[in-house]
This record gives sequence, C-alpha cells and structure tokens, in this order.
Amino acid sequence: MSMVMLIVMNLAVMVSLYIVLFILGAFFGININSSSMLGIFAMSALFGFGGSFFSLFMSKSMAIKGMNVRIIEHPSTEFERWLVNTIARQAKDAGLGMPDVGIFDAPPNAFATGRDRNNALVAVSTGLIELMNKDEISGVLAHEMTHVKNGDMITMTLMQGVINTFVMFASRVIAGLLSRNNNRGGGASYYMISLVLNVVFSFLANIVLMWYSRVREYKADEGAVDLDGANNIYYALAKLGNIPQEQLSLNDDYKTFGFVGFLGDILRTHPQIEQRLENIKKYSKR
Repeated sequence: MSMVMLIVMNLAVMVSLYIVLFILGAFFGININSSSMLGIFAMSALFGFGGSFFSLFMSKSMAIKGMNVRIIEHPSTEFERWLVNTIARQAKDAGLGMPDVGIFDAPPNAFATGRDRNNALVAVSTGLIELMNKDEISGVLAHEMTHVKNGDMITMTLMQGVINTFVMFASRVIAGLLSRNNNRGGGASYYMISLVLNVVFSFLANIVLMWYSRVREYKADEGAVDLDGANNIYYALAKLGNIPQEQLSLNDDYKTFGFVGFLGDILRTHPQIEQRLENIKKYSKR
C-alpha cells in the first residue's frame, strides 16, 4: 500500500506543478523552461526528481494523516506491548533503527513507509489484528520490516524521479510540436497538451513501477522468511487469501476500479497470493 501512496502522491505533485506552470505562463507571462532541448531536460529533471523526493519526505506524515494512524508512544495493552517489542526485536535483528509503530482502523492490512531505514513507520490495521494470531502478525511485520531494510521506498523514489524526468521531457517536446505556439515555454494550448500527455505517459510509465513493486513483494516475503521463519508469513498469507475479495481492496489496489485480466495483472502492486505462497515454499527449501 505504501508503494501506491507514493505513486499517487507523486502524480498529484506533478499535476500540481503543471498547473502552477500553466498559470505562470498563461496569465503572467512567466515561462520557466528554456526553448532548448537541454533547458527542457534540465527543468524536467529538476521538477521530476523534486516531485518524487517531496513525495518520499512527506510519505510518513501523509500516511499517518491519510490512514488515521494512531502512533503507539506508550503501550497501554498487552497486545500493544507485544507489537512494539516484536518490531523492536525485528529491527535489531535487521540492523535498523526503531521505527514508529501504529494501528489504524481498516480491513486486514499493514504497511511500512518513511524516508530512510532509520526513520520509518510500521502500522497494522485492526482488521489484521482481529484476523490473525500473533505468529502470523509477526510474519507480516517481518515482511514490512524487510521493505524498510531493503530501502524499497528510496529505490522507488529514484525510479519515480527518472520516470518523471523522461515523462515531463517527452510531454513538453511533443506538446511543443503539436501546439500552434512555436515557443515551447508558453501558450495555453502548449500547457494543456503537455498536461494531458504528462498524465497519459505517467500512467503508462507506472506499469514499470507496478512491476518493480511486485518484484519487491517477493523479496520482502523472502526477507520475512530469513527474519522470522517461513511458517509465520506463509500461514499469514494463506489466511489472507481466504478473505472475501471485497475485503481485500487495500491489498489488491486496482480491483476496485474494475481492471481485470491482463490489464489487471500488469497494474497490480502485489502478486497473486498463490504465487507468493509458491515462492515462499521454493525459497524456504533453498
């Protein structure tokens, strides 16, 4: 889920930047980028990486606010003490700093986010707590801690920055060719065409990010095996697979939008649970 939040937040930042550029160019005559290819690429890189890193640095606070996460500062129940202690043990075993620990109200789910390995947030939902026993929850926590250990959010940010750069560059060059205004730096038609192309190209480019996310889910499962044993994460996923599909919208992110078949597969941030279970069995044997 944290991967999806980062992608959506990044896209929102990029659209906001385009709106600002449009207003500056169309109404105030302030055109930021140069008419040269080098100028367009430099501006694209600046805004592209700027947008992705802004999303990364805001990911933790946005997750807390967006998911209404309650941070456990002083455990008040036996389960909260167990949860904090389990994450502390896994963080030590993984060589990580202690992350913030939180609980949020939602169907079965968990996520990890944060700008670096030592400034992370790991949160579990009330639905997950109700569904699973402590061993299974421990397996899920180990999966999320592996995301932190592997630096998946940082790698995603760098990939997003590269994609943003080339998406912005391509959309502005093509918009300059299609718009009637020969000056690439301004013109209402130029900015509108550029904005539309940016959204379309971003959607297509995010297919690459979705593929990367699926690869990292396999790696996080394998890390959970190393950190907490194969049984806990395996049975946690198996139990999750028996939940009615309508309760899995947070784990199967695009199902609620009606994507099915091949298109649904390439837009998944998580592999099918059956595929993950098979990968865990193969990895644990190795």
